[in-house]
Amino acid sequence: MDTLNGLPLVAPTVTPVLDPAFRPAVLAARAFRAEVAASGGGIPVRLAIEQADGSIFRFDLAVLPASHPGAVGNAAFVERFVKFLLWSRGGWRIHVDGPTELVAALRAHYVDTATGRFDADLVASRMFDNPLVVRGTTELPAERSVTKPLGRHLEGYRIGFDLGGSDRKVAAVVNGEVVFSEETVWDPYHKPDPQYHLDGIMDSLRKAAEHLPRVDAIGGSAAGVYVNNRVKAGSLFRGVPQDVFDARVKDIFLDVRKAWHDVPFEVVNDGEVTALAGSMSLGKNAILGIALGTSTAAGYVTPDGNITSWLNELAFVPVAFNPDAPVDEWSGDFGVGSQYFSQQAVGRLAPLAGIETPAEMGLPDKLKVVQKLRAEGHAGARQIYETLGVYLGYGIAHFADFYDIAHVLVLGRVTSGPGGDDIVNGARHVLEVEFPELARRIAFHIPDEKDKRHGQAIAAASLPEVAP
Repeated sequence: MDTLNGLPLVAPTVTPVLDPAFRPAVLAARAFRAEVAASGGGIPVRLAIEQADGSIFRFDLAVLPASHPGAVGNAAFVERFVKFLLWSRGGWRIHVDGPTELVAALRAHYVDTATGRFDADLVASRMFDNPLVVRGTTELPAERSVTKPLGRHLEGYRIGFDLGGSDRKVAAVVNGEVVFSEETVWDPYHKPDPQYHLDGIMDSLRKAAEHLPRVDAIGGSAAGVYVNNRVKAGSLFRGVPQDVFDARVKDIFLDVRKAWHDVPFEVVNDGEVTALAGSMSLGKNAILGIALGTSTAAGYVTPDGNITSWLNELAFVPVAFNPDAPVDEWSGDFGVGSQYFSQQAVGRLAPLAGIETPAEMGLPDKLKVVQKLRAEGHAGARQIYETLGVYLGYGIAHFADFYDIAHVLVLGRVTSGPGGDDIVNGARHVLEVEFPELARRIAFHIPDEKDKRHGQAIAAASLPEVAP
């Protein structure tokens, strides 16, 4: 059987046709928990992850006793679990009540490995303004967290924008009705001068404003972490040198707001707006929204209709445990969401499906080629989307171990055209075959073509509250 540093991996019942080596995280985790239960309950490991505002999230695990032959996989299981927590919840201090050797191994991971240092720097230091700490303790802090209503304000004349890795979208909204929307191709990832980003944002806002008698509020979304409209971390700006980022990017949206005469302005993570868009359009809560675009954006609306202080950066959470899984170019880690729910996945699978494109062709154009072939009935293109559907089914099952999910909204550029239905149908099939209890509880939703491409910008327009 395949293993990850001693942790046994499990082949899926539903094999992705273009990726037979795929070993879903959810199956390895469930098999490990079953082995722990069979051993008599194992050794308790209690975790708490702490954010800068004092929010605490608690989790209870168990690992195999040191005398058990499978105990060699304990460290890998705990590290992958904590990585999921770090990117889904976020925080800077990890409290661990468990065996000292596990605490030491986890602490060493964030110091001695490149992927661990990446996570520690980006999440703890840059997002939460503290160096990452792994603290061994027998007294964990109590759980506490904050949720708040998000958006749903549509009165007046508003602009909403969404900044993606391959295009930026904007919409002009009048009392909840869209009067103009547009998307513009751009390439922000590797631009070292943030003036490029600022000029692009302002250009889109001006185009929307031309269709309004005045601008009462502006709301936006983009990949990354934003606190009080300040950029804490954002993949759109990863080509900007750190000193320039600190000097010009952190306050870029404050500069935008000032240019628009300080109208009510809110910018948040694009995943949160994904979930908000689904909640608003469906009239449902307990929604996990997933956008398959340049990378993976995700957001979560709680059962009571609020968002949380969680990161929900599912582009970086582990969804496959096979060590030879594709590697994320930014974090350097393998098997993470960005490689399975994105244009990157389409580009990786295309040659395996017999679809050759010029090496210099960008991922957005490769996606267009695949989408055109799928619309024409190309068998290989269909296999790409069927493979993505299997990925998504096992991914949702894994996410359900960390989120209370009743609805999954699937959108983003990758889901445009008939391939979107292939993805959702494939995910449903996985749940029906492998996780029937989840199939009964979770409903999938896919927006129509207009909402897919502009839904986030429209929902973003509802973010700011305008005083009467």
